[in-house]
Amino acid sequence: MRKFGIAVLSLILIATSFAHAQRVLDKVAGVVGSSIILQSDIESLYARYVAEGAHLPPDFKCQLLQQQVTQKLLAQQAVIDSVTVKEDEVDNEVDRRMRGMIQRAGGQDRLEQFLGRSTIQYKDEIRADIRESMIAQRMQQKITEKVNVTPQDVKKYFESFPKDSLPTYNKEVEVGVIVINPTLTKDEKEEYRQKVEGLRARAKAGTDFGVLARSYSQDQASAVEGGDLGFFDRSQMVKEFTANAFKLKAGEISPVFETDFGFHILQVIERRGEQVHARHILIMPTITQAALDRAKSKADSIYNLITTNKKIDFSSAASFYSDDKETKFNGGMMLNAENVQTRTTYIPTDKLDPQIALVVDTMKVGRISKPTLFTSQDGKKSYRLFYLKSVTDAHKANLAQDFPKIKEIAYADKTDRTVSQWFEKKRKETFIRIDPEYQSCPQLKTWITTTAQVKP
Repeated sequence: MRKFGIAVLSLILIATSFAHAQRVLDKVAGVVGSSIILQSDIESLYARYVAEGAHLPPDFKCQLLQQQVTQKLLAQQAVIDSVTVKEDEVDNEVDRRMRGMIQRAGGQDRLEQFLGRSTIQYKDEIRADIRESMIAQRMQQKITEKVNVTPQDVKKYFESFPKDSLPTYNKEVEVGVIVINPTLTKDEKEEYRQKVEGLRARAKAGTDFGVLARSYSQDQASAVEGGDLGFFDRSQMVKEFTANAFKLKAGEISPVFETDFGFHILQVIERRGEQVHARHILIMPTITQAALDRAKSKADSIYNLITTNKKIDFSSAASFYSDDKETKFNGGMMLNAENVQTRTTYIPTDKLDPQIALVVDTMKVGRISKPTLFTSQDGKKSYRLFYLKSVTDAHKANLAQDFPKIKEIAYADKTDRTVSQWFEKKRKETFIRIDPEYQSCPQLKTWITTTAQVKP
């Protein structure tokens, strides 16, 4: 009951924000060149962030107006440079945001009740701003697409730091992993397949697909929406799902099919070019003790091949045997999740999963752990072998050990300066007026221009 009350209170705030927006439709909060920003735009954006569950600081409306000013500048330049986004990309983003709002509100009916409008109407209202935001983001990417840093740039950037201001990096490790997932035999899976076949038969016989999904589907994110996945293209789903979705007509129900997640059926709601709107039901088989025993036996055999028989090294064993698709083609080496772009294998020990850290902490460099039963955050179990490749103790930043990290920081700094320089130039070339109500906002003071400042 307490959670329900909080959700309702949040939605009342949304409705109140929209009502306030409607009362101030004629007030102009800002002007950027040929574009105006209405106070109602700010109020609607504020309400949307509330609806999306964001925690907002006191000066958030100042931030929103600044965001709108920069967005208008970027969007106006995008027209000049022919930077666009596809309409189906906008549709996907609108659908993604709506699914999140519906889920947080506890259902579509409840969200519509407090918005005072249908979700279709609300999607139409937010679509233009989302489209402009996406175009602005793409324009900013174009501004920075040629930004690069050379080794000399990195060295120069590092040397600009005062010695007493150099960052300290925590202890880091390089860890390899081989994952062996338990799998069910065909006979063990059959009862789950038959359960989905039964649900399919009921749907074919006329039972509402959405009702079945809400009652039985184990995909928690979509089950509350009657299995609705929104629109998706061929690149967004696993191949088995895509193969079934794109060969059905609207209203048709697929045969039962299997993916890594379990057994599915899906129903196509609508086709729109290379986009499909579908809903599905997922039943996930339960892993048995026998399956876990088989996985352990396989993991023990791999451990013996590497350490006792020495017939294969860890890297090759990961490529041949590991079920972890993210690491098996990288010699089993785990990547730092916070620095995926640099593909660094150096991971701070405080960022390791506690279960991994517990194993690694007892290991010597170059050693391989015996198979360990591991439970992931989603509850799935597997047996894992870990390889400790290296350990780097906590230290002050230096180029020899930390070049990839310093390069990343230098790149971010150069990117920020490139964007700031672009905005400074456009600010001087564009007439920008900020309503007196917002002129005390620190982040907006530098954006105000006069006619005399704008070049003819």
